[in-house]
Amino acid sequence: MTTKPVFSLLPLCFTIVSCKKEKKSNPDIGDPKKVAYEADILQLSEDEKYDKVLGALVGSAIGDAMGASTEMWHRNEIQLKYGYITGLTPAVRPQSPEGTWRNNLVAGATTDDTRWKYLMAQYLTKNKDATDADHFAQFITDYYQHMVKGLEDKELLDDTGILDEKIKKIDWIKEWARVSLAYQEGPKAYLKALNRFYGGEMSCAGQLYSPMFGIIAPNAETAYTHAYEHSIFDLGYAKDITSLVAAMTHIAMRTATMDSIINTATFVDPNGYQDSRLVGRIPYSVADASVKKVLSVKQMLIEDSLIDKEYPSYHMPKSFTGTKKDWIRQEMLYRYLEKDEKAIAFHSGEIWQILITAFAFGEGDFEKTLQFIINYGRDNDTVGAVAGMILGAKDGYKNLPVKLRDEVLRGSKEVMNIDLEKSAQELVEIMP
Repeated sequence: MTTKPVFSLLPLCFTIVSCKKEKKSNPDIGDPKKVAYEADILQLSEDEKYDKVLGALVGSAIGDAMGASTEMWHRNEIQLKYGYITGLTPAVRPQSPEGTWRNNLVAGATTDDTRWKYLMAQYLTKNKDATDADHFAQFITDYYQHMVKGLEDKELLDDTGILDEKIKKIDWIKEWARVSLAYQEGPKAYLKALNRFYGGEMSCAGQLYSPMFGIIAPNAETAYTHAYEHSIFDLGYAKDITSLVAAMTHIAMRTATMDSIINTATFVDPNGYQDSRLVGRIPYSVADASVKKVLSVKQMLIEDSLIDKEYPSYHMPKSFTGTKKDWIRQEMLYRYLEKDEKAIAFHSGEIWQILITAFAFGEGDFEKTLQFIINYGRDNDTVGAVAGMILGAKDGYKNLPVKLRDEVLRGSKEVMNIDLEKSAQELVEIMP
């Protein structure tokens, strides 16, 4: 602790006067945080906006589709069946409310992560300012009630398949609607509903839709505050993570520098999480540790002659395009992440840790980053969707891998009935 010097009252008065005069005669020094993260409205042409917005939507869908077939798997299971995933695989899985809505779909099929982006595009175009969570709660409630009302259709009497499909859609949104309804009812009802949402666990709920605020916001702090206002399904520091993901998406609209995107957790903190007593800002601490771990692993010296002796359990999977040393380093990071696995794979903190580690490891490369995420397993389609949206916003649609972007764009429209191009155009129209 630094001991403050003791001054007499008279010299202190003179010091204050002197400071005031000096401040008046010298210009203020700019705050670097404001320069980098509180910038003016995004200055892009209409074509550039469309390219970046479509890149974000398609990039997110690519990450979702790459993980759709192996969601919640352990990486050993992925290696056993696929070796090392480098592209899209058929979504061979049973239908489910949160997963694909049909059994065993073709490569390029997506899950609830893409459905949430599509739903949010509809919400944002109807609520341009997007500052009021009351409107958001009402939007979710209306959507749920619309789904339930559909059960009254007479055609259901003749086709049980249609009934199954409608019930599946209701199952997807009902947990969210329960919280939304309670939010409108009042604090007591809301807290009760929130604390049982997906078992009361700190899920990654907000990260499924919050990146969308980063697209339409004028700057990073606005993206953060809008996402925070709408994170009505999040607990604890999950609200901070939800908001940071939105801010990172906006920073990606402005820069191709991954350091600036990752450092959002350092410089964008309008709610003062860094001042939290004892713990500080958990997302910042996690991000800092992940970046340092990646740097240390990449700088590690691995002797060729000692690979078999020192790393006998580091079996390189088939289809991996790198060297044995590359795989050893990647597996080291996987084991690092594995030590911090939470009780559920869709825990907000775990999603965040994997995301930042992948960003630091991939250094801005879309395919390298997505492959790292998908082959790790766990809730890989959600992490892939968040990462894909941020990287897609950074690179733009034109710079996404051609085969991946074309297949997902086509699959979204023809198989999933989701028109990402139309959503991108509608979002561009409401951008500042």
